[in-house]
Amino acid sequence: MISPFLKVNITYAFLLGHVQPVQASATVQKIVGEILANSPGMGLTKDARDLLIECCVEFITLISSEANEISEKESKKTIACEHITKALEQLGFGDYVHDIMEVASEHKEQLKVFSLSHPGEQSGLSTEQLLAMQEAAFKDAAQRHG
Repeated sequence: MISPFLKVNITYAFLLGHVQPVQASATVQKIVGEILANSPGMGLTKDARDLLIECCVEFITLISSEANEISEKESKKTIACEHITKALEQLGFGDYVHDIMEVASEHKEQLKVFSLSHPGEQSGLSTEQLLAMQEAAFKDAAQRHG
């Protein structure tokens, strides 16, 4: 099936509007390809695949647009998870809210792991500054340990 990391990040990025329609199409293609590759004996014609991708992108656009309107009504500049869930409910897709909340929770956990494994990216320092600090730490360690 779809790798959890891919599913979480793709879904959350789509729903928060971080993916443009062209990127959405390519990403949906990748997901469909991964599902089909892991499903022996299952396949889609090119026309069926194109239609599925078109429908997925349209759905993502619909939800993102509604969530954007909700966030604007609340005078927010960023679409948040609650805007997505409200959009789903208003458009008659309330059954998806539970799954989206699970995906959002998994996404937050992935961000925590990424943040812990890439602390420099959260520091606000430039790459050059981080490299200089690393070199200084290596020199200091070399002097202390001979």
